[in-house]
Amino acid sequence: MKAVEGSGKQIGGVDTSSREVPVDLYRCFVFPNRMREQRRAAGHAKLLRLATVIPEIPYIRLSKIERGEVVPRVDELRRIAAALRIGPADLLLDMDAPDFDIAIWAQPFIDGPPADLEEERFAVLLAAGLRARRSGDPALTIAAVERDYGLPPVNLSRVENAQKTFNRWNPATRDALFRLFDVPNETELRAHIAALHETGALDGSIGAIASAAARHERSRARIADIAAALKMPDEAPMPSVAPVQVASGTMSVRLVPVFGAPLPQGLIADTPTTEKAEAPHAAGPHAFGLKVCRATLGGGLPGQAVVIVDPDRFPAPGGLAALREEGGWRLLAVGSDRDGRMMGYSSNPEMEIALDDCAPDRLAALVGAIFP
Repeated sequence: MKAVEGSGKQIGGVDTSSREVPVDLYRCFVFPNRMREQRRAAGHAKLLRLATVIPEIPYIRLSKIERGEVVPRVDELRRIAAALRIGPADLLLDMDAPDFDIAIWAQPFIDGPPADLEEERFAVLLAAGLRARRSGDPALTIAAVERDYGLPPVNLSRVENAQKTFNRWNPATRDALFRLFDVPNETELRAHIAALHETGALDGSIGAIASAAARHERSRARIADIAAALKMPDEAPMPSVAPVQVASGTMSVRLVPVFGAPLPQGLIADTPTTEKAEAPHAAGPHAFGLKVCRATLGGGLPGQAVVIVDPDRFPAPGGLAALREEGGWRLLAVGSDRDGRMMGYSSNPEMEIALDDCAPDRLAALVGAIFP
C-alpha cells in the first residue's frame, strides 16, 4: 500500500460529512528501527542472506522486525546485532530526533497503489465500533467472540486495530463481523457503523486507533523499554538449588514452580500449585511449569503432563508454544503455512493462530515435558 495524505466525507459509501475521521496511514509501523541500513552497511544486500545466519528467528518474523511491524524481543535484537557485528543499541533509533520522519522511514516498506482513504476511514470506524460493541457487553470476551462468532483472537485484534481494510478480509471474517453487529450484509454493516459514528458513539475509541501522536508515543516508549533492557545482563542469576548426588558425580537440579488449572476452550489458568518440576539445564531464568490439564494437542501430550515454559525463548516451527491470551495460556503446536508464516495449531478445540501477528511478550517456547 502506498501511503498518501488526503481527506474525504464518505465512509464506506455513506455520507458522514459532519464528522471527520482521522486516519494514521503509518499505524502498522510499531517499531521503527535501523535494521535495514545496518544490514546493508554490513554487506547483506538481501534480508534472506542475513536470515541464513540467524536460524533462531524465522525469516517472516525477521522481515516483520525490519519493517517495524512487530516489536522484537531483546534476545532477538541481540542475535540480529551479533550477526551484523554491531551493538544491539545500534539497531534502535531516536524517534524524537529533529530529523526523524516516519513517512521517510517507512517509504522503502510501502508499495502498491495509493491508499483508498474512504476504506481506511471505514477500517478505523469498524475498529472503533467493535471496541464499543465489546466494551458495552462484558460477556463478549476474546474467548466468547471466538466460540460464538468464529472470529479467532488474532483476527479480532487486527480488526480492533484497523490493520486491514474491510475489502481485504476473507469471507469467514466478514461473516463473523456481520453476526457480531447483527446485520445481514456489508451494506447494512457500513450503514450501521456510519450511524454510530454520526451520533458520536465511537468518539471514545477512535483516538486510540487513529492517533498519529499516540502511535508515536507508544513506539517511543517501546524503544525506550528495549534500550533499558539491553543495558541489563543477558540473564538473571539462576536461583540457588541444593545439589543432588547421582552415580556419575554431583549435579545441580533446578526446580521451578508449577501453575495451571483447566479453563473452558482449552485454556489453562496460571493458578499456583504446590508442585515443583525439574527444568532442563538450558531453560532460561524465568522458566516455569504449566499443567497441561487437557489433551488439547492430542494424546501425545496428555492432560496429566507438565510442560516447562520458557518466556525467554521464542518458539520455532516444529516445536511447541504457549500463547498468553486474555483468560489464560493456550498450548499450540508450531508450524509454517505455505506463505512461510509461523502458525500455531490446537487439536481440541480445533484452531489455527498466526503467531507472527501476536505480540512477542505473549509467546513462549516449551522446552521440556514431564509425563505421569
